[in-house]
Amino acid sequence: MTTTLDAPTVHTGPPAAPPRPRRFTKRLTRAVHGSAAVVLFVALWELLPRFVLDESTRTFLPPLSEDLQALWELTLDGRLADHLVASIGRSAAGFAIAVAVAVPLGLLIGWYRPVARFLQPLLELARNTAALALLPVFTLLLGIGELSKVTLVVYACVWPVLLNTIAGVNTVDPLLVKAARSLGLSSPRLFRKVILPSAVPTVFTGIRMAASYSILVLVAAEMVGAKAGLGYLINTSQVNFQIPQMYAGIIAVSVLGVLVNQGFVVLERRFSTWRPKEKP
Repeated sequence: MTTTLDAPTVHTGPPAAPPRPRRFTKRLTRAVHGSAAVVLFVALWELLPRFVLDESTRTFLPPLSEDLQALWELTLDGRLADHLVASIGRSAAGFAIAVAVAVPLGLLIGWYRPVARFLQPLLELARNTAALALLPVFTLLLGIGELSKVTLVVYACVWPVLLNTIAGVNTVDPLLVKAARSLGLSSPRLFRKVILPSAVPTVFTGIRMAASYSILVLVAAEMVGAKAGLGYLINTSQVNFQIPQMYAGIIAVSVLGVLVNQGFVVLERRFSTWRPKEKP
């Protein structure tokens, strides 16, 4: 009796892609994990004032639904748009000036080490001086108008961009620099082809931080001597005991900050396409 052995099947093609349901399940799981804390926070904000807090405390912490209703009313009557336009205009002006000054200056300081050593003590002193601590100084010197607020935003935004740009230049892999020099690259081409692309991620980290600072510092500055803006809305609502409107302004600031941060994340990916993508 003889037996015939079948030849083993050999697969030479590319590996099969994972089934779609499994991919969908993984994405859904990540989405649930990423939003669980936010959903819990929202639920506590709505339920605690309604069923746990007493009436007097509930006056100062209304349920989220009442705050969202106040936000919707501010949106319908156009007041929220007016305050947003005022705040975004001041913030964008100060942020743009800070980036235009800090990025070239940071590249210069990071590229020339003697300049960095000379300015290091002054940079350390300035970076540890809170911008809001200088608000009275800017107000006294520049008045309570637009100039003092934009200048305060510039001061707050310059330091994260400047220091991260310097760090980005200083942390370039020395092997890349040596390899580029061994290939005969001149200093300008070395800076343009190696140093600048390698520093981009760190520079954008500073820019993202500065974008957040521009909103937070401006909101605090708008509480003094402003006639429009999200900070003015929050402060005026608190003074007039319009608590839901106050929380509506706070929610608007938070949403604006998240949108600005996500916008710069997308922009950073656009300018860092050469970097390998991180595994999820």
